Amino acid sequence: MQKENRRIEFSPPDISELEIIEVVEALRSGWITTGPRTKLLERRLAAYIETGKTDIDTEKEPERWNNKVVCLNSATAAEELNLRILGIGPGDEVIVPAYTYTATASAVIHVGAKVVFVDIQKDGAPDTSAPEIDYDKLESAVTSATKAVVLVDLGGVVVDYERIFKIVEKKKSLFCALDDHSDGLKGLSSRIQKSLGRIAILSDAAHSLGASRVINASRKMAGLIADFTSFSFHAVKNFTTAEGGASTWQPIIGISNEEIYHYYQLLSLHGQSKDALAKTNIGAWEYDIIGPWYKCNMTDVMAALGLKQLDRYIGFLKRRRFIVTIYDEIMDRAGVGHLVHHTDKMDSSDHLYLTRIPGINLAQRSEIITKMAQRGIICNVHYKPLPMMTAYKNLGWKMEDFPAAYNYFSNLITLPLHTLLSDSDAEFVAENFVEIMKPYVDMQ
Repeated sequence: MQKENRRIEFSPPDISELEIIEVVEALRSGWITTGPRTKLLERRLAAYIETGKTDIDTEKEPERWNNKVVCLNSATAAEELNLRILGIGPGDEVIVPAYTYTATASAVIHVGAKVVFVDIQKDGAPDTSAPEIDYDKLESAVTSATKAVVLVDLGGVVVDYERIFKIVEKKKSLFCALDDHSDGLKGLSSRIQKSLGRIAILSDAAHSLGASRVINASRKMAGLIADFTSFSFHAVKNFTTAEGGASTWQPIIGISNEEIYHYYQLLSLHGQSKDALAKTNIGAWEYDIIGPWYKCNMTDVMAALGLKQLDRYIGFLKRRRFIVTIYDEIMDRAGVGHLVHHTDKMDSSDHLYLTRIPGINLAQRSEIITKMAQRGIICNVHYKPLPMMTAYKNLGWKMEDFPAAYNYFSNLITLPLHTLLSDSDAEFVAENFVEIMKPYVDMQ
């Protein structure tokens, strides 16, 4: 293939004049911290997750969309607050796939609970090749101390939550709910755990906003499946607020969404009983500190960016899906393994394009990535399994205990996938990749 002078970044943000104008308007408004734009983004995200539409006028029925989504400054904060709302802490265990980014596990450590890593299925899930957790090993890992399982929709591929719900129902007899009413938060957590009556299912949906899966014969969007879900709006994600994230949850019997939302607000703003917007009402300066908590709220500047990203989001997803079809056609013709983003039961958000080259070693993988970069194409690897990392090795985890995760990682290369790629760019990436990796396959 003739080399061309192109520079194809791995995952640049897609920012238009619409976002820039909205951010400038937020700056000019005089209100740049958590305020009306953040609250509007929460309502609009709630409407999108429930309906799949981004053009719903949520201000016509604000009460319908209020208190269903809380926007925060990162997905990591969202994951941690999900655990804190659930009352998970010291003495508890949380099952996490060994194949994920550190935030999935570090949030568990932040709350003082024990991470229990479980290996993935050998060569990934049969229908998608995604690095999904091994469900049999997950079931065996459940103990009386297990309070939650965190599932990861890696690459935007929604995992088999139906299988997980069956497992936690089967293990209900082991579950012992928290019973601590010493303060308001502990009381809320105790009531949530008792209402669930089983291990909580949490979704790390950092990659899967807009993805969906058929659950019990009904198609549900990410955010409507697990008990609690966290999303990421980081700069490399499909939808961005630069940094940022959000939590959402399913209705819990006997507990109002308003109460749950209120405690997310308290946890994210120092335990302060009124946010800055509420304190602007006449005579409303007085406030209390309910708990010595955290500072992880979203700002209106971030939300302004998100509001216009959401206006464009359905178009983003369509464009990503089309690029994936270009990649798939070239990869399938060359016999290259890759994620399957769309099946009869699942539609991905097409966030990452993972390929695998069986038989290559780590040095050869690095050579391929370097050769791609020399042609102006930046690739990546998603991810190094957590037991390989120093922090987790120091906690006693050993990579040799997770052979499927290591095998999956060892020959994986992630190709650029974003909405700034032209059709020609996508073909250029895929064709160069096939050309560069072919000699490594031929030598096996």
